[in-house]
Amino acid sequence: MGTSVAYHLARRGITDVVLVERAPRLGMGSTGRNAGGVRHQFSHEANVRLSIESIRLFEHFAEEVGTEIDFHQDGYLFLLSSEEHVERFRQSVAMQRRLGVEVDWLTPPEAQRLAPGLRADGVIAATFCSRDGIADPHGVTQGFARAARAAGIEICRHTEVLNISVQAGRVVSVETSAGTIRTPVVVNAAGPWARRIGQMVGLDIPVLPYRRHIFIARPMGEISHPEATTVWDVPDSHIMVIDFETTFYFHREGPGILFGMSDPDESPGFDTTVNWAFLEKVIPVAVRRLPALAHAGVQRAWAGLYEVTPDAMPIIGPAPHIEGFFMINGFSGHGFQHSPAAGRILADLICGRSPGMDITPFAYDRFLKGEGESEIQVV
Repeated sequence: MGTSVAYHLARRGITDVVLVERAPRLGMGSTGRNAGGVRHQFSHEANVRLSIESIRLFEHFAEEVGTEIDFHQDGYLFLLSSEEHVERFRQSVAMQRRLGVEVDWLTPPEAQRLAPGLRADGVIAATFCSRDGIADPHGVTQGFARAARAAGIEICRHTEVLNISVQAGRVVSVETSAGTIRTPVVVNAAGPWARRIGQMVGLDIPVLPYRRHIFIARPMGEISHPEATTVWDVPDSHIMVIDFETTFYFHREGPGILFGMSDPDESPGFDTTVNWAFLEKVIPVAVRRLPALAHAGVQRAWAGLYEVTPDAMPIIGPAPHIEGFFMINGFSGHGFQHSPAAGRILADLICGRSPGMDITPFAYDRFLKGEGESEIQVV
């Protein structure tokens, strides 16, 4: 989010910008730990609009930004196992199609043909969008950063924000471990730590961090006997498969399979150590949907943080009553894929331009008013 805002500000001629990064390198937090998924299939129209714009840039990232991002548009396949979910997705698909997104309804056998090796027991329907896919979060981050730096924007790594000074209701400076930066504008792009940054200006930002795990599995040993294809029967493409009822998902990652699942028992916190006991909950679901994983071993695993809001919708825009303080937070697991559009929107708002779309669903004050529609297609 930070590099995207910097990039889009530079494109608007604003280069007196400092991007402050606490870590030694960019993208060491949630950006570097996510599965890289990019999709149009959301239930909230505002999120679909973010996806349309963002994916359009991902498709032309090398030409427009100057960096390859290893973008594979092999699609997202949602598996639906209840009539309630089917009805919700029918409404979502109708809205997505109205916005020009091509989404297909599939039968379980059609879903299995798209994702060889998939077992569709209990599945009653599926949705598929061929322009969804997988991209490289590191490449996107570095692409935005290099282009912003080339335009004159300064990036300070290994620098921690300690405090933000507000006088007479407006931002005046930021105190960092490397010194004080006098500025009339601050953008909070701190991901899971958004709430802590908000507290520095007396603002309660309703963002909580939740740990999510990713596992990488490969077949155990070299399988070379004639039955090899029946043992390691997995998709050849990078198609992302999501079992919506359980939130289990997987896609091809090199010769192996990347998979994960949300843990309903996870409490908010900043712990990113791997909880291996959770893998025991995932395995039965994983083997049920992709039987080849019964013949695999987990080679490595890691955990990252979702920054979650009460309605699973992001906060994009200015803070009420604090002039010069802007937020781009709370994307609830979808920040990487929405970073191009969200960064462009916030850059326009900072410049006083129209963002070109209704941003009411992203406004901070929706929480004060008790308004807003939730995003339901979250895993």
